[in-house]
Amino acid sequence: METHNVTDPATAPQSGRFIGSGRAQFGQGSASAQSMKWSALHDAAETVAMIAGIEGKAMTAQARNFPVIMREAGGSLRELAEQGMEDLTAMMEPGLSALLAAHARGADSSPAASALWQEFLSARDALMKLAPEKSADTAMRST
Repeated sequence: METHNVTDPATAPQSGRFIGSGRAQFGQGSASAQSMKWSALHDAAETVAMIAGIEGKAMTAQARNFPVIMREAGGSLRELAEQGMEDLTAMMEPGLSALLAAHARGADSSPAASALWQEFLSARDALMKLAPEKSADTAMRST
């Protein structure tokens, strides 16, 4: 097992100052990480829908398999999908935090929650259009 003295820059790993601080390698593990992020985004969206008083939508097989489909697509499509997921996260995190804070104070946050829910659906649906048709069909048959 290789060890690194993180206090000595000469022996620190090249990918970052601390072990594990570099960019993740895009293999099976990163697909799992992307799948977890994707699932967490949908969980957050369900909470937003609940605050809005809207019945959330169940995740379709195509939506559930999106991270795997994009990992298999590779290249620039994969990079676009990863950036899109980061953008969705950047939208949902502060939006949900604000909604929860307003809700906790007793404010009617349903109009704002409804707007955030619609924005999430629009952005997610646009992002999912990146998926190649052939990969999407194959992934849905394998589930």
